[in-house]
Amino acid sequence: MKQISLPFVAKLALVLLSIIMLGYLAILGKTLLSPLLFSLLMAFLLLPFANALEQRAKFGRSVAAITAVILMIAVLYGILYFFGNQLAELWADWPLLVKQVTAAFNDIQTWIAKTFNVNVYKQKSYLTDGIEKSLATSAVVIGSTILTLSSSLLFLAFTLLFTFFILNYRRLLFTFLTTVFDEQHKEKVQEIVTEIQRIIRKYVTGLFLQMLIVSLMMIITLSLLGVKYAILLGLIAGIFNIIPYLGISTALLISALITFATAGATQALFVIFAFIGIHTIDGNILMPLVVGSKVKINALFAFIGIIIGEMIWGISGMFLVIPYLAMLKIIFERVDGLQPWGNLLGEGAVKPRKRRTYRITKKIKLEEAE
Repeated sequence: MKQISLPFVAKLALVLLSIIMLGYLAILGKTLLSPLLFSLLMAFLLLPFANALEQRAKFGRSVAAITAVILMIAVLYGILYFFGNQLAELWADWPLLVKQVTAAFNDIQTWIAKTFNVNVYKQKSYLTDGIEKSLATSAVVIGSTILTLSSSLLFLAFTLLFTFFILNYRRLLFTFLTTVFDEQHKEKVQEIVTEIQRIIRKYVTGLFLQMLIVSLMMIITLSLLGVKYAILLGLIAGIFNIIPYLGISTALLISALITFATAGATQALFVIFAFIGIHTIDGNILMPLVVGSKVKINALFAFIGIIIGEMIWGISGMFLVIPYLAMLKIIFERVDGLQPWGNLLGEGAVKPRKRRTYRITKKIKLEEAE
C-alpha cells in the first residue's frame, strides 16, 4: 500500500485537532473517567495485598478483591472520621474566630485610613457593595456546594466499584493489553505494563508515606509552637502536599489565616517559617527518599499539567495529573521514536550518581528510592 506523506502544517493541524478532541471528550466523560483513573492507582496500591490473599490465604479472586476494597474503605473512614472531629472543634470555636478576625479587620481599616487617607466609611461602602453582589449570587453558591457534595459521594462510590472490578479482572485486562498488539511488540508491551505497575505502586505508596511524615512533622512543629488546631493544620498540610507546588501554598495560606485569627501576626509568622522549613526538608530529603526520581516530572510540565488538570477535572485532576504524566514518561522512554518526549517530561540527561544513604543507627539505614 502506498504511503501518503503529509506536509508538516497538515500533521500539526491533525495533532492539535486530536488534542482538542481528547480534551473535550475528557470534559464530557469526567463523571466516568476521573474515578476510573483514580481507581487504577488504588488498584496498583492494593495489588500486593490482593495477591497475598490469593496465594497465601487461598482466597478466591473476587473475595480477595473485595477484601482489599473493604480495607481501603476502613482506612478512608478512619481518616475522614479523625479529620471530621478536628473540623468539629474548629466549628465550635467559629464565633470566637469571627470575633477575632473582625477585631483584626478593624485594626487594618484604621491603619489604611491613617496611611492612605481613605476613611473608614468609604472602606465600608466598598465592602458593602461587594457583599451585596455576593449575596445576589448566594443561591448559585449554595447550589454549587450541594452539587459538589453529591458529586464527591458519586466519585467515591464509582472509585470503590472500579477498584474492585480492576482487581477482580486484572489478569483479563493484562492479557488484553499484551495480545491486542502485534506479536513483535508483545514483549515490549509486557515490559512497559510491568514497569508501570511497579513504579506507580512505589510512587503511590511513597506519596502516602510522604503525606504521613509531613503531617507528623507539621503537627509536632505546630504543637511545639503552641499553635491552636495543630493537628488539623498538620493534616491539611500533609494532604495538600500531594499536589505539587500549589498544594503546600494553599495549606500555608489556610494555616497562616487560622493562626492569625487565633494567636496574632507573630504566631502566624512562625507558622510561615515552619512551613518553609518543613517544605525544604520534604523537597530535598523526603521526596527523593520515599518517592524516588524514576517518575520525577520537571517543574515546568508538572505545573502546566496541574493547571490543565484543574481546568478539565477540578481538584481530582490536580491529584491525578502527576502519576499519569509519570506513566506517559515511562511509555515514551520505551517506545521507539518517542524517547525525546520522555526526556522532555523528565529532568533531562543527568549523570548517574550513587543513591544517597541516611544512617539512623548502626543497623538501621535509609537508602534513596529509585
